[in-house]
Amino acid sequence: MTKDGVSPASRIWGTAALAAALWFVTFYLDFSNFWIKIALSSALLAVLAAAFQPPASRPAVRPGDIVIGVAAAAVLWGVFWLGKQVSTALFPVAGSQIGAIYGKGDGFSRWGVFFLLLLVTGPAEEIYWRGFLQKNLMARHGRLTGWALATAIYAGVHIWSMNFMLIGAAAVAGAFWGLLYWHCRRLAPVIVSHALWSSFVFSVVPIP
Repeated sequence: MTKDGVSPASRIWGTAALAAALWFVTFYLDFSNFWIKIALSSALLAVLAAAFQPPASRPAVRPGDIVIGVAAAAVLWGVFWLGKQVSTALFPVAGSQIGAIYGKGDGFSRWGVFFLLLLVTGPAEEIYWRGFLQKNLMARHGRLTGWALATAIYAGVHIWSMNFMLIGAAAVAGAFWGLLYWHCRRLAPVIVSHALWSSFVFSVVPIP
């Protein structure tokens, strides 16, 4: 039990439930701009994660973190390129569903999308999903189970998109970044990977 009387489990599952509600608003409810909604939703979760689990000191970003993050983003881009080739060959509907992902938030500045993903959404998502949720689930349930639970929750909240390609993409990306966090035991390279991958894929170099 924490000082405010809220158990760690309540914080874990309470924020996970909040994430599901925020992703419902972001993906399912058709108002405002998608990119602004996902940025605000991610930022709120990151603020809660920092409040519930304040860092003992400001973590330093090492040169190695940047190298690993850039390399991981490139590897993940390749994984998604291969996945797109296979999925569009096997499932006729895959092409249109992938197009729908890129079509979200039409009318918003491409560079606006780039900087929101690079500076807000990507870092904020990692602060919550890996730095808080996965970290605590791994501590409570063991590394493998904690990673699997965090990945399943991350993919599960994307169900509100009603897009099986997006749900699958979230599962792959969540598993990948979760493994990177598990292996590195540092959040910085995962933040770099997520921020670079998402900003470039959705505004500079989409998966062909």
